[in-house]
Amino acid sequence: MEIKFIGTGGAFEPQYFNSAAILNFNNKNFLIDAGFTVYPRLLALNLLFKIDYILITHLHNDHSGSLANILLHKYFYQHGRKFTILYQSEKFKKQLEEFLVIQLKDTAKYVDFAPLEDISGISALDTFGLHSEGFQTYSFIFEEENERLVYSGDLGQTDFLFKHLQTLPACPTTVFHDITFDSQNKGHAHYTMLQPYQSQFKIFGYHCNPTENPQENTIPLVANQPNLIFPG
Repeated sequence: MEIKFIGTGGAFEPQYFNSAAILNFNNKNFLIDAGFTVYPRLLALNLLFKIDYILITHLHNDHSGSLANILLHKYFYQHGRKFTILYQSEKFKKQLEEFLVIQLKDTAKYVDFAPLEDISGISALDTFGLHSEGFQTYSFIFEEENERLVYSGDLGQTDFLFKHLQTLPACPTTVFHDITFDSQNKGHAHYTMLQPYQSQFKIFGYHCNPTENPQENTIPLVANQPNLIFPG
């Protein structure tokens, strides 16, 4: 598995672009999230046509705001070809369809949907209400051979994810987790909530402004890892 981020910022750090990544998994490229800066970044980096599947952690604008543009671009510039969005549940598929129909009108014309379980080695952890009250979010877990990669989505209650990971068979695990340096921000993981798990998991923080990183934070930030970010 190889993951590279298109952006590492949150909703209010457009200078670092919305957090999104492309994961090469089983020789396919998975776009994880499609916030409002992602479409122009994909074009600038010449990546849009290299994507095989799309995964969405949740429907906040900084994670799905340019999804319709991405779907339309492929359809019109590749002669009617469509992306496939992998969905985590029938309920979330319906939310995706309702979200897209406002912009696309005829959703089925521009996108295919397939259940996530169609792809071996990928699972979703339902984190409903753990980022925003009453709001659907998911984390993703990817397993390939003797390696596990975890993508948190937006998740304020960190223990929920790590306690789940502790129930899984032991294997080298890298966790990419949203992070905040503001203790009043309950929608994301404060860095002090992640630090106790560093002895068990390799953890990187994303979805933040790296210039606000306090000196006492020991969680490395994706924004400071050139090997984890697409250049440009």
